[in-house]
Amino acid sequence: MKKKLHILFLCGWYPSRVLPTNGDFIKRHAEAVALKHKVSVIHITTDNNSVKDIEIVSKKNAYIDVYIAYLKPQKNPVIKIYLFWKAYKIILTKVIDFDVIHLNEIYPFGILAKLTSKKYQKPYIISEHFTGYLKASNFKIPFFQKFISKYIVKKAFAICNVSDILSDNIKKIGFKGNFLTVPNVVDTNLFIPKKKENTFLKLVHVSSLKDDHKNISGMLRVAKLLDNTLDYFEWKFIGGDGLEFKDLIKGLNIKKGKISFLEHQTQEKLVTNLQEASICISFSNYETFGIVIPEAIASGTPVIATNTGIAAQLELFDFCKVISIKNEDVLFHEILNYKNTFINLNAEKMHTFVKQEFSKEVISTKFSFLYYQSLKK
Repeated sequence: MKKKLHILFLCGWYPSRVLPTNGDFIKRHAEAVALKHKVSVIHITTDNNSVKDIEIVSKKNAYIDVYIAYLKPQKNPVIKIYLFWKAYKIILTKVIDFDVIHLNEIYPFGILAKLTSKKYQKPYIISEHFTGYLKASNFKIPFFQKFISKYIVKKAFAICNVSDILSDNIKKIGFKGNFLTVPNVVDTNLFIPKKKENTFLKLVHVSSLKDDHKNISGMLRVAKLLDNTLDYFEWKFIGGDGLEFKDLIKGLNIKKGKISFLEHQTQEKLVTNLQEASICISFSNYETFGIVIPEAIASGTPVIATNTGIAAQLELFDFCKVISIKNEDVLFHEILNYKNTFINLNAEKMHTFVKQEFSKEVISTKFSFLYYQSLKK
């Protein structure tokens, strides 16, 4: 039996009192690693309500120690960097005898990872999720950030992107390193199939509802086409109140279908909506992963998704129909034809597939292998 390791998770994103759901995918990675190892999480963020320059809050259990530093807002960037560095050094004194650094977000936390790696002679690996590396996002990476990031990636034992698409896009920017794909985690004990009621068409979409990213307006226009064709259907948009789409919905004048917007939901509530849906729709313009896709599949619900993120790796499977980006006519016809597309699906096999590819146990094993390999180098 191999030695249990102590992994230092350096996180640019992580759920906190400022943003309770920010980086929940990283939290799930930490929980997966904690099945086999001790994990210490460090996250530093600005809190507009902070009175102290630095406030450190820790939360510990048997497997994960979480340290979050809240910084008072600063107008002077030099002071901000100083407080950031000071907070990091304070927390680091509390994290004793770690074996491997697991960096989440290349920049700017990668600077801390590289400095810490050099000082303590510990290897580091990277998990990356950032959509800004995708060409389709039109995000312009500043020269200094790109220069530093290339060095951080090159010196890492491995850079583990959550999808092949993200790896390909980062390589095209000119980054060189040991590229691997380690996907996000799906809680396969929670997202399980449930027998569906064959009544009317029930569609569900789950995301941040940012239109330039998720193409909500395109889906609403498709809803109008469905409204002209079907006697009744429901389409739930989960992730916000949808107020920015109020005028568009009014103009579309959808009469027979029911469109509803629901605020962000806990995973426990989300699973019910996925289980009850006829289809889960992802119509994104770009994605690094798209966690709701395997969550829906694990719940026994087929997916229609654009050729983005993890969907691009699932197009050969009968439970995921992959379509071109921004093609509203194709989405409309695929929804109408879903009973033929997804005929004779086996919900239990769908769940088993996700369990074998995205469960905590599988992801934990993949990271463990990399940790042990990095220590041999």
